[in-house]
Amino acid sequence: MSGGKIIITLDKYRKERNISKYKIIKNCDVSATQLNSYCNNKITRIDLPVVARICDYLNCSVSDILEYIPDADSTDE
Repeated sequence: MSGGKIIITLDKYRKERNISKYKIIKNCDVSATQLNSYCNNKITRIDLPVVARICDYLNCSVSDILEYIPDADSTDE
């Protein structure tokens, strides 16, 4: 049982609201490399203070930029 997975939907969220990566980098104290990793869903360990700064800047909830996808096996129970 894998328990599902978390996907980062930050890039989709920021594109829908027409917010540039540059603005997030400058206002959230994150590096371009770090933000690109979040936007490309390449993060394996989420830095909660970074997520908090991004949510604060975007005025959004964690659930707006992170999504839980249940494992197919766990939905059969």
